[in-house]
Amino acid sequence: MFDILNRIRRNGILSEPLPKLEPPDAVVEKLQRQLQGVFGRALRIRHVDAGSCNGCELEIHALSNPYYNLEGSGMAFVASPRHADVLLVTGPVSVNMEDALKRTYAAMPEPKWVMAVGDCGACGGVFGESYATRGPISAVIPVDIVVSGCPPTPLALLRGLLQITRQRRP
Repeated sequence: MFDILNRIRRNGILSEPLPKLEPPDAVVEKLQRQLQGVFGRALRIRHVDAGSCNGCELEIHALSNPYYNLEGSGMAFVASPRHADVLLVTGPVSVNMEDALKRTYAAMPEPKWVMAVGDCGACGGVFGESYATRGPISAVIPVDIVVSGCPPTPLALLRGLLQITRQRRP
């Protein structure tokens, strides 16, 4: 122990300098302003995991951290499909989740948008269509937009939310 203390006394503490604080990303702020302009601080999102590997869920959860600050922009995830404007679906639709996904979609009020997230939601991904899955989300419910990626970045998810409203206005 004295060896270590003597070495510290001689050389000082060797560590990296503190990182310089950078201003928040301008791209994220611009997207948040655009989303706020379209939705007026009132977008509610219902997320359904239809059988994914949870990679997309990690990126979706990142939307709630202080960097992306989804709730600070007035958008929030809700527990009930009756309060949702957007249905965010991840994964290939498993046989066991097919009925639940259809019921969730039917329970949403009009106008409603569906966003298929990830490569699995777009085309079934590595799982494809098999005895255990129905394949892509569009095979079960109508999809307005697909956000590709395995998993897609939180920035791509924000862009997808903005693109939904530009495609079909209520």
